[in-house]
Amino acid sequence: MKARGPQPCSPTRDVAAPGRPGVVVESEVPAARAVAPQRTAAEALALLAGEEGEGAGLLAAWTLLIENLNEAVWLVQADTQRVCAVNEAALQMLGLPRAQVLGAGAGTLLPTPEDFAFWVEAAAEPLTSATELSSQTLLQRADGTTLYLTRRIRPLPPRLYMVALQDHSAQRQAEQEREQLLAQLRATLESTADGILVTDLAGRIRSFNRRFAQIWALPEALLHDGNDAAVYDWMRRSVNDPVRYQQRLDAVREAVLMQASDRLRLRSGQVVERVTLPQWVNGRPIGRVFSFRDLSERIAADQRIERLASTDALTGLANRAQFADAVARATADALPGGEHFAVLVLDLDHFKHVNDSLGHQGGDRVLCEMRDRLQQGVPEGDMVARLGGDQFALLVRGCDTHGAELAAARVLEAVARPLTLDGSEFTLTCSIGIAVHPIDGVSADDLLRHAENAMQRTKAGGRAGYRLHLPVQQPLDARSRIRLDHAMRLALASKRFRLAYQPQHDLASGRLMGVEALIRWHDSERGCDIPPSEFIPVAEASGFIVAIGEWVLTQAVSQAAQWLSLGWEVPVAVNVSALQFQQPYFVDQVQAALEAASLPPRLLALELTESILLHDAEETLSRLQALAGLGVGLAVDDFGTGYSSLAYLKRFPIDKLKIDRGFVRGLPGDESDAAIVRAIVQMARALELNVIAEGVETEAQRDFLAHAGCHEAQGYLWAPALEPELLQQRLIG
Repeated sequence: MKARGPQPCSPTRDVAAPGRPGVVVESEVPAARAVAPQRTAAEALALLAGEEGEGAGLLAAWTLLIENLNEAVWLVQADTQRVCAVNEAALQMLGLPRAQVLGAGAGTLLPTPEDFAFWVEAAAEPLTSATELSSQTLLQRADGTTLYLTRRIRPLPPRLYMVALQDHSAQRQAEQEREQLLAQLRATLESTADGILVTDLAGRIRSFNRRFAQIWALPEALLHDGNDAAVYDWMRRSVNDPVRYQQRLDAVREAVLMQASDRLRLRSGQVVERVTLPQWVNGRPIGRVFSFRDLSERIAADQRIERLASTDALTGLANRAQFADAVARATADALPGGEHFAVLVLDLDHFKHVNDSLGHQGGDRVLCEMRDRLQQGVPEGDMVARLGGDQFALLVRGCDTHGAELAAARVLEAVARPLTLDGSEFTLTCSIGIAVHPIDGVSADDLLRHAENAMQRTKAGGRAGYRLHLPVQQPLDARSRIRLDHAMRLALASKRFRLAYQPQHDLASGRLMGVEALIRWHDSERGCDIPPSEFIPVAEASGFIVAIGEWVLTQAVSQAAQWLSLGWEVPVAVNVSALQFQQPYFVDQVQAALEAASLPPRLLALELTESILLHDAEETLSRLQALAGLGVGLAVDDFGTGYSSLAYLKRFPIDKLKIDRGFVRGLPGDESDAAIVRAIVQMARALELNVIAEGVETEAQRDFLAHAGCHEAQGYLWAPALEPELLQQRLIG
């Protein structure tokens, strides 16, 4: 050990310690005590180390000083190696009473090999030659818990040792938890089916998993060299179009906040989906996360399934489902004021005679001949489909009404050319119906229905020709909308609107979780209920939806408060229109409705459409945060039917996603709907959001949703929207 000699001391005068008769302390002790709480043990002890005095007086001074220290400290007599003083912080750390600590052996309080060795060596050498001991150690407390400490032992005059402890247990536990979390994150990263690549803002590689290396077939040498440029060069040379790949990658790197999704075709034949998102820490982007998924097998399987599901088995043409999808895509892609397109539905006239005379095999050969004739006369980009039986359909792009009529004339001519089959020559004709977008409809269902109706009118008119759809005259529509808008305003003023409530149930337990408030209107002039799908669009167009929305909010909150007064705690969900949400007083209105009814905010949920969340993002975020601050729930209604963005789901204080009934209707048989629902549920769970499905009507739909991980559901399987009294009778008796 290194020798440490006594320190020089300045003269002092002795006075009696207050409250401790017979104990003499130094005159500077009160001053030292006054500053001690603001000093560490090392600073305070250094202050006294320069003082003169020995014996009980100086020991009392040390004792008084350590009592005012935040660190755990005790003093050990060098001659006896027994504890002669201990402060309250040390007693709390040891978990022992003062009487048990005072007089204890120096090596018993911290019974570690290092401490034993120190005290043995200290006993064998003079005090002045003892060196300080400072290191990490463990303390086994009386209650069995273990503390991680920094322990310092140093000599003090007169013939004392000071033992000072600092507890680092909380820090050590935090470090262990952080290490465990990092290990779990790494294990999760390695167990995912996606390849993950993490870079900083400059593009330097920070981390990746083994799946990433497998997808890109990276050589083992590149995995350990740490050569980012070589890795990027390998990836660039692995794609079919390196130039476009690099341009897209450069664009992503330049736009720090960009979220992007691409499909990459590799030279190996793989199709890889690349999704890139900015990486955020404390509200600031620090890098970028790329995820890669090999879609090759799934695409091949999907193509096989699609061919079976969307192709007519006899002719190889698109079937009705595929044709309807094509028309739907055409309507979605159509720009206002852009090119029109037409849907032609044709039915072969008197085809039953062909089957009767030539048999079904002959009839099939005739249908295949019609397929060839129709395909030969169709320009590239158009589509021919067989809807079923002897009925075909054509999607003709880039044509108006006149162009559609010319296309129909060409079809009539192609079908009417003579046929020869098994030595018999005969002629067929067809009846055609035409619907033109957007004149005759803006949806695939409307266009197909109108074209089929026009075809039936052709048949009724003598066959072998074509008819255009006869649209409803616009002036009549305008008058109807004006009348409906006026009737709505009268209905609100005369209190003819009412609310019905559809129960929402937990899929796991079947327990009632809440209700959705739905508006109903019985028109006395018509003598029937007017469906919301008819009057809500008119109200939105005229702006009257704001007044209706205010009424619905007030009534729903009042009803929930009434149920609460009866001991029935039922959260109520209210739909909010985009126009209503954008009103500057909307948040105040919600707060006023809650306060007027004395309803706890947690019993109110607001359902917002995706279009609301995309309008003026900053203002929307501020308003949503204000609503969340009130304590009301926030849900995205009809999720997946609009522009679904992970960005707003992560940024906005959303609690729940509501799966649109359009995706539930085809469950569990429709693979597309099933895949979409699974994706929504998985994404919501990753973001820690609840998921509720609407429009559940069958046990099979419920079972599928429960198995997929959906939390809640509503629909006719449990109950339609019910009047408040009926709902109370059915659910609580």
